[in-house]
Amino acid sequence: MLSVLRDRTYRLLFTAQVIALVGTGLATVALGLLAYDIAGADAGSVLGTALGIKMAAYVLIAPVVGAVADRLPRRALLVGADLIRAGVALTLPFVDHVWQVYILVFALQSASAAFTPTFQAVIPEVLPAERDYTHALSLSRLAYDLESLFSPALAAGLLTLISYNWLFTGTVLGFLASAALVVSAVLPKPVAAPRAGSAYARATAGTRPFFAIPRLRALLALNLAVAAAGATVTVNTVVYVRDHLGRSAADVPLALGAYGAGSMAVALLLPRLLDRVADRAVMLRGALLLTAVHVALGALTAASSGGWRWPTLLAAWAAFGAACSMVLTPAGRLVRRSAPAEERTSVFAAQFSLSHSFWLLTYPLAGWLGATAGLQSAVITLGAIAFAAALLAVRLWPSHDPDHRSGAGSGPLRTAHPEPTRAR
Repeated sequence: MLSVLRDRTYRLLFTAQVIALVGTGLATVALGLLAYDIAGADAGSVLGTALGIKMAAYVLIAPVVGAVADRLPRRALLVGADLIRAGVALTLPFVDHVWQVYILVFALQSASAAFTPTFQAVIPEVLPAERDYTHALSLSRLAYDLESLFSPALAAGLLTLISYNWLFTGTVLGFLASAALVVSAVLPKPVAAPRAGSAYARATAGTRPFFAIPRLRALLALNLAVAAAGATVTVNTVVYVRDHLGRSAADVPLALGAYGAGSMAVALLLPRLLDRVADRAVMLRGALLLTAVHVALGALTAASSGGWRWPTLLAAWAAFGAACSMVLTPAGRLVRRSAPAEERTSVFAAQFSLSHSFWLLTYPLAGWLGATAGLQSAVITLGAIAFAAALLAVRLWPSHDPDHRSGAGSGPLRTAHPEPTRAR
């Protein structure tokens, strides 16, 4: 897997991604402490609203960026997004009103919505061989999982030496370093895309293949299944650990770590597995596993006592992580196969936007149901959503899925990608 790091351009971009992720992780910890300073006992409400704003920015901004990305130099777009994120992080320590937090979070996440799809679209051109690209997807999944484990630990260590406001400085440095690495990379020259049509048509161009190509229609359903499971973990982990199981706050990161460990284990195994097994088989089995884990979680939730509940929760969270990784890691391969090079940025932007729209639904659903109707109702509802989405994906994705793009309305996919021309 690490052999892809021999490619200088990919090595620089991957390093930029890792550094930016660590900076974002530090900002997440600092933002929680900032919200508590400003709002006190209402900090949870502030963070919940900020999370909703984050998802709204992803859903609204990514398609717009996809519509104009082909008109902008890639390096300038990526570096500009990093500089905006650095600027926002630099101002966060000085805010003293909740509304200022909301505005800055929207600006920060809007820049991320511009950076991430553009970054994702560049990688398959940097690594045109599918095996290399698969390794890159697994490395990216590992980077996200390691960040979720490493950043909180780093933040905890730093907070013993400095105040939380200095964590934002780490975020600024992370984004500046990311920008510097992107500047030093030689990016592939983008393929010119047709510019005909209205602004609305260009903004929705990346979305249309998701309703025309069977494998991408299935990917939409798979995104919903992952969002249902992910919301269960993200929103209700602290409730399970502290309230349902009566364990200490120190056990919350252990549960989240089990989720990350499951995801990382699968990410390490997938490159070899995908050499022998079709993406469809791996992704659909991952989605169906999410349903099975919800069933096991329902049994755990119904139990009011027993020493077996804590290890069962850890096993369930690890299984959730593994199943989500089975779905998410190969998703980039589907997008790559389903869009010609000139449309790839807009389709990746659409995948980014559409997938996060499901999180915008499941996050509040998990929180509201858990708080008002109880954890069991939340598990049953989200498990039913995951099951229905998995069945829909099975139905939508034909068992004999051709590698050629069909029904998207803009020509066949070029299955043989020439080595991209690189330009500074």
